[in-house]
Amino acid sequence: MSSPLLPRRTWLGSMGALALSAGELAAAAPPPIFVEGYAGRMSYAPGEELTLHVSTSEAEFAVEITRIGAQRTTVWTQAKLPGAEHAIPENASSHGCGWPAAVKLPLPADWPTGYYLVTFRVRDGGGKYVHRSARGAESSCFFVLRPAEPGKRSRILLQLSTHTYNAYNNWGGFSLYAYNGRGGNQGHRVSSARPPMPQFANWEQPFVEWAERQGIALDFATNGDLEFHPELLRSYRLVLSVGHDEYWSAPMRDELERFIGGGGNVAFFSGNTCCWQVRSEDGGQALTCWKQNFQQDPVYTARGSRATLSSLWSHHLVERPENRLTGVGFLWGGYHKSHGQLMDASGAYTVHRPEHWLFAGTNLKRGDGFGGSDTIVGYECDGCELTWRDGLPTPTFRDGTPESFEILASAPAQWHPDDCEWYERWENGRKGNAVLGVYQRGGTVFTSGSTDWAHGLRGNDPVVERITRNVLERLGR
Repeated sequence: MSSPLLPRRTWLGSMGALALSAGELAAAAPPPIFVEGYAGRMSYAPGEELTLHVSTSEAEFAVEITRIGAQRTTVWTQAKLPGAEHAIPENASSHGCGWPAAVKLPLPADWPTGYYLVTFRVRDGGGKYVHRSARGAESSCFFVLRPAEPGKRSRILLQLSTHTYNAYNNWGGFSLYAYNGRGGNQGHRVSSARPPMPQFANWEQPFVEWAERQGIALDFATNGDLEFHPELLRSYRLVLSVGHDEYWSAPMRDELERFIGGGGNVAFFSGNTCCWQVRSEDGGQALTCWKQNFQQDPVYTARGSRATLSSLWSHHLVERPENRLTGVGFLWGGYHKSHGQLMDASGAYTVHRPEHWLFAGTNLKRGDGFGGSDTIVGYECDGCELTWRDGLPTPTFRDGTPESFEILASAPAQWHPDDCEWYERWENGRKGNAVLGVYQRGGTVFTSGSTDWAHGLRGNDPVVERITRNVLERLGR
């Protein structure tokens, strides 16, 4: 209705003068709300100072730190921390963000070793004139806490595939892959000093949750700890690799092979393992890997050894196939129910030598399959060159596979036709296998030959559980 104090025409004119145009309304809308951050390092020991580096649109933010395992345990929270927005450098993907520490927290000695999720949260009330609704934003990062007393609580060390997390992270625009890079471009250097993109939840988390439910204690470390804290290995009987453990440096591999030669045991519940050689830089805060563009690697053109060429470990210029460490390799494996390859396959392993200690208590017979309901053979798989004798697979040992290696189970696998065309020694049309097996060289080494073994633990597959327990109990004591 019209104003009782003004003629109708005058009142309408006044309202028109006060009306906001569509452009003015849009300008009055609140700006985006965000919060992002990263830990100063991926790995810490109790007593060290954790730093969290945060950039946010808001004046205040909150932090929650939770250990992820069979139970989610929140160990620290803090609200109303002062926030600020920081610039993103053009080379953030390769050289980090360089943001100042917004949180500094001495890590208590009583926090257990494990994977810790750090959650950042902000909230506001929307715009001043429009969009006046409560808004929130949330993001996360992580860090790994090493044990206060290595080996005291457990003789089993799980080293998480943190190099792989970093390699796939495209925050800032680039990763070590072209498929998720800005403009379809592939980087050759990645920094961990930026908001991360971990893969823990897909592979290592179900393994950790299962082990802790079974009362099996694990100590935790990162890939980089094998290089920068190799003294850890002296306290353990068994070292674990779980899931997608694709990127290894030469010092990492040297230390683990030395551990095996001295009688230590390793279990690779993983696939695509130790496929690419990387070089650590910035004290472990960055990785370099030129991959198929190895001709641009300075090591390629430098005089002297090419042992640290950052390409395939199986490349003939490196002459150190991953088979020598794990028993198997990606060049003789490939994909199973992924990348458009073998999409109608079973996702199961076929047993070849059921009398082996690995299968104790499973009641499996030769030719039986297991793990298919949870597709434990999936995504990326490792194998070895093999031949068939009397219906059983046997390694040829021409690819670096140790002569004591036994093939206990297998499944078909193959590469995508385009994947290895750049490698001049690739045989077009090669068919491979996912291979599960064991060898001895000082210590004992087990390999599952597949990234997705832990999915069988997540699905409570009794055979996968029993084999996993057999490995941990036999090799971890």
